[in-house]
Amino acid sequence: MFRRREPVPFAFLAEADRFRSNVTPPPRERAPVSRIAGRWLLGLTLVAGLVGSLVVGMPALSTGPSGAGTQQSQASEGR
Repeated sequence: MFRRREPVPFAFLAEADRFRSNVTPPPRERAPVSRIAGRWLLGLTLVAGLVGSLVVGMPALSTGPSGAGTQQSQASEGR
C-alpha cells in the first residue's frame, strides 16, 4: 500500500550556497521625475484626506456639552 520513496541527495543545495555568479545584473533604471512627482502627489493626497476626515469627524467624537443641549435646557425653563 505505502511504498518507500528513494532517498534524494541534497548535495545540490549545499553547492547552491557556495555558488557565486560572475554575471552582474544590469543597473536599475531611475524612475522619471514625473513618476516620482506623481507618487509624492498621491501620497500627499492620501495623507490630506486622512487629516481632513479627522478634522471633520472630531466634533462628532467630542464628549462635551453641545449647543443642542443648551437649547433644550432653555426650552425647559419656559423661555
